[in-house]
Amino acid sequence: MGPRLRGDDERRQWDNAAAVDKPIDSLFGDDAQDDPAALAAAIAPPAAGGHFDELRGSLSRPGATPDPLAPHWSAFFGHLGPEAFSGLDARQQLLARQVRDNGITYNVYADADGPQRPWSLDLFPLIVTPDSWQRIEAGVLQRVRLLDRVLADVYGPQDLLARNLLPPALVHGHPGYIRSLHGVQPAGGMFLHIAAFDLARDPDGRWWVASQRTQAPSGLGYLLENRLIVSRSFPAAFAGLRVQRLAATYRALVEGLRSMCPAPQGDARLVLLTPGPYNETYFEHAYLARYLGLPLVEGSDLTVRDERLYLKTLRGLEPVHGILKRLDDEFLDPLELRSDSRLGVPGLLQAVRAGNVLVANAPGTGLLESSALLGFLPGLCKHLLGEELSLPSIATWWCGERAAMEAALPQLAAGVLKPTYGAPGAAAVLGRYLSRRELDEWAGKIARDPGEHTLQAYQPLAQMPTWKGSRLTPRSFMLRVFAISDGAGSWRVLPGGLTRIAGETAEIATMQRGGSSADTWVLTEGEVDATTLLHHEHPSAAGAHRDRMVTSRSAENLFWLGRYTERTENTARLARLVLQSLGGEDVSSQPLLAWLGRLATEQGLVLPNVPPPSASRRVFERSLVAALADTQRATSVGYNLGALRGAASSVRDRLSQEQWNLMVRADQDFTRGCAKAAAGGDYPSGEALRLLEAVLGHTAAMTGAQTDRMTRDDGWRLLSTGRHLERLGFLAGALAASLETGAVHEASGSEAVVALFDSTITFHARYQQRHDLPALLDLLVLDQDNPRSLAWVTKTLRGRLARLEGIAPAEPAPAKAGVPGIALTVPDPEAWTLEALCDETQLLATLQQCADAAWQLSDALGARYFTHSAEPRRSVGA
Repeated sequence: MGPRLRGDDERRQWDNAAAVDKPIDSLFGDDAQDDPAALAAAIAPPAAGGHFDELRGSLSRPGATPDPLAPHWSAFFGHLGPEAFSGLDARQQLLARQVRDNGITYNVYADADGPQRPWSLDLFPLIVTPDSWQRIEAGVLQRVRLLDRVLADVYGPQDLLARNLLPPALVHGHPGYIRSLHGVQPAGGMFLHIAAFDLARDPDGRWWVASQRTQAPSGLGYLLENRLIVSRSFPAAFAGLRVQRLAATYRALVEGLRSMCPAPQGDARLVLLTPGPYNETYFEHAYLARYLGLPLVEGSDLTVRDERLYLKTLRGLEPVHGILKRLDDEFLDPLELRSDSRLGVPGLLQAVRAGNVLVANAPGTGLLESSALLGFLPGLCKHLLGEELSLPSIATWWCGERAAMEAALPQLAAGVLKPTYGAPGAAAVLGRYLSRRELDEWAGKIARDPGEHTLQAYQPLAQMPTWKGSRLTPRSFMLRVFAISDGAGSWRVLPGGLTRIAGETAEIATMQRGGSSADTWVLTEGEVDATTLLHHEHPSAAGAHRDRMVTSRSAENLFWLGRYTERTENTARLARLVLQSLGGEDVSSQPLLAWLGRLATEQGLVLPNVPPPSASRRVFERSLVAALADTQRATSVGYNLGALRGAASSVRDRLSQEQWNLMVRADQDFTRGCAKAAAGGDYPSGEALRLLEAVLGHTAAMTGAQTDRMTRDDGWRLLSTGRHLERLGFLAGALAASLETGAVHEASGSEAVVALFDSTITFHARYQQRHDLPALLDLLVLDQDNPRSLAWVTKTLRGRLARLEGIAPAEPAPAKAGVPGIALTVPDPEAWTLEALCDETQLLATLQQCADAAWQLSDALGARYFTHSAEPRRSVGA
């Protein structure tokens, strides 16, 4: 499937070299800018010969004079405004910036270390006229009804197989057919809730179905982002052309799923199941979950007990009644399907068989994605619905039938060969590019194993206008449209779709092969739907406060997001202090050097075998600088930044786009800066200091956003707990080391300790030039108004833990009876006194108690909230 490459003869139909090689503004006078539609008609090259030209609404014929613009495209260009085409480059740049700022990605190589590729979006939308959409809508609704009936038969009486209307090999031989679900009626009585159809337009302008997706169709999230960005780029055209809105269909999807869930009316809990952040379309999963208001969960968030599905949350197990899955069926249940899958939920199919959970789409629907099935749909439609198939499929021959194979082999050189049981478009082979020898080899493979191969007729794709290189350029495209269930036995078609544009020389319109996407504008002659996903219940109905449910996995990632934020700041602050001290005036202070060397080694900023700074300041400094960006060492600044970003990626549905962009930018800027500095040979400490200053600026912004821009639910409390737990352990250990090395008793060492606690300004304002131990202890240990003091940190931790247990800190409680046991691991700062702490033995014991409490608390939180186990286990993030 795909467009033909333009040959020299086809290129000669557009001989106006000036229109191709010169800027648009230089081709016409100022008067032409007053009529953008006329200008577009004059400068827009026609589609390649033999392809339907969307811009003109007609077949493009080599050598013929291009037709005038179609009325809807003429109207679109007429709304460009006074800048007309001269402003399109600026709009394109703004669009690309919005894609980047919104963090829209499509991970072609979906692995932990693979780069995140920005989503590719074209400036112009595909415009679909009301009459064209009416035919598409009717055909898609008929098809989804037909496909649901086919599934009901193959998982029920299998009458179609008995009557030879559907070959058994395409059912029982398909890996997507789940035999253990035969005879099972899905909850709600429907198999399909979302179905996607890839449409191609032939040279005469008729729409054909090239493939269909029924297992876990993608695109519903990306097309929403496309709509938001492109509609803002052309607000006048969007309003003037009467483009139909999308929100009503999404709302109908959620309401329809809730109505069919096996749960008390109005009490159904839905979740969106994702494979996780390394999936190629994870951005869409997080975006769609947020838009629909559904918890985004992974398989590890769910568990089956007594044939019922539950969500593991901080408050225990909560029942789940419906799943909107974005996970392929084979990974759903490791007990019955792929045993090596860690993405699914053990026992899920048993819960499905028991009718206790609705899964959209039902497991086992993937068999409908076989291209071979398209050839049988006309007969199935007539038998099951008593109707002719109104939206035809591209001519398809399944070679498993001898007659079809004999008909297909002579057409191999002009067709598209696909694997029968592969995903649509997988490993497709275009016969027109095969040599005679290769054609013979493929014919032999088909003859030896005919059922594995399916042949489709090649159809030149229609071409739409795109804005490439400051000029209009026609590109081939395919349109994916979605049928959505809005209740039992009822569907509607989303008035829009995901348009995929082929690359300049590509034969297939696919994002994985360098293609792009476009918004899809469906025009309406009636009223534009103004529905939104905002609820409009009576205030009394919506007045009851409902806490946001926090899954255990999200809670653990938020906990480690807080820890890695603080850990990044601590290591960056310590590294900066070491470099500043080694290059300052107090390098002769042996206690200071001993303290800095010990801390840097204990925190993993330098390897244990590196000579201490007292022996070789230069070697120590170079070793520290060289290790800053080492992502293989779990203690470096670079590693902590990457781990912070990784934890955040698992809870993107809970973070604002600004927060996410900040974390990505901090990680990228530091990594690139270190690499650039290292490429120059001798990595100067001055450049390292500049990079560390930037990291500290970023972490300050992160903690500010976490404190001031997030709702204070249980997830946020765990994030805050993680940050303060990390701060408690680090500062207590640093202060203890300064006592043991004697650094705190010298002026330079005392100044360094105060700087590490980020309390220099307050200390000097309060104590002037004093550097005695009581002054330091008063500010750094006992001051409950200083957020960097141990008293403030311990008090805050106890308050967070009390709220996690549902006990308000202000509530009176006799003799600690109201304080949960988990909070008792944190020392009570009210018991500390300056007089007692001035005894260094007592002080060191208190600091050790604080450090021990931090790590004990980490294990206790993991056992209680993350693993749901009785015995504490070391958290995976440690």
